[in-house]
Amino acid sequence: MSVRGIRGATTVTQDTAAEVLSATRALLEQLLKSNRIENFEDIVSVFFTTTPDLTSVFPAEAARELGMKSVPLICASEIAVKGAMPRCIRVMIHVNTDQKQSEVVHVYLNEAQKLRPDVASAQ
Repeated sequence: MSVRGIRGATTVTQDTAAEVLSATRALLEQLLKSNRIENFEDIVSVFFTTTPDLTSVFPAEAARELGMKSVPLICASEIAVKGAMPRCIRVMIHVNTDQKQSEVVHVYLNEAQKLRPDVASAQ
């Protein structure tokens, strides 16, 4: 078994707690489903970032709502790169898995699909 990183991102149209949590929850649910993660014990940690224009809520709260009570979670702000995609939530899940790196499914939703047009799940 190896530790693999699973990446994902999504966007919101406005900085409200309800919208950030809803978008984050949808992203996490799709990442878990696409990578067949059924047991939170397999998750080593989850790292969330948001662009500096999102300050209404910690996206990790969505993970707690899904039941990740014992999983180490952390939130941080992306660096403010001029011209970067606004209102973007990114996540990196570290998981113990038998999947090969090439089998890991990364998920990009909403406007974040533009970040990784090379990733099949972004289509």
